[in-house]
Amino acid sequence: MQRREYVFQRSDLVGGHVVLDLVNTVTGRDSEPTDWLEDYDRVLEWAALTNAFNANALQRLHRISAGNPRAAKYALRRLRELREAAHDVVVAAISVEPAADHAVASLEREWKTAVDAARLTFADGCTTVTLDPERSKLDFPRHVLALAALELLQALPLERTRECAGPRCTSIFIDSSRGSQRRWCDMATCGNRAKSRRHYKRTRTAR
Repeated sequence: MQRREYVFQRSDLVGGHVVLDLVNTVTGRDSEPTDWLEDYDRVLEWAALTNAFNANALQRLHRISAGNPRAAKYALRRLRELREAAHDVVVAAISVEPAADHAVASLEREWKTAVDAARLTFADGCTTVTLDPERSKLDFPRHVLALAALELLQALPLERTRECAGPRCTSIFIDSSRGSQRRWCDMATCGNRAKSRRHYKRTRTAR
């Protein structure tokens, strides 16, 4: 898998869930897979866009990673492993096929590690599972996403979860459209490219 420097934009968040947005940080899985999470700084940039992480926590992680690049590299590798396991299990689920044992086992390990780092807090009559960078350190994003992955898979709307129909895309998204007819991760990119190809073919045939 090649890795490429990439500047994330909010328009990249097409999955409908933060874990699917993580999965989608690899593009072109069916042709030339490209990893947009080039380094730990890219992880923090992506995380900030998702609004799924506390801004102060991300700032602290930036300081920690700057002071320990070796640990940041190792944390990035573990996050990629979580991403690939989540991808494999989600694809198996929407394809109605058995998930690979190693992918399920990897998700289980990640979930258990996250739970071990988490704390229960009780306030206003509610119990909440919380994580913080003081305990998780550079693995904070991975721990948050591991817990979110289990929640997603337990309630994944299979009839509305699909892969983009665009070539060399493979982004996965939850279709929240009214008619549940969405085919593209983003109409402005893959959708328009598909329209352009169809128009080109019709024009060529007419000629």
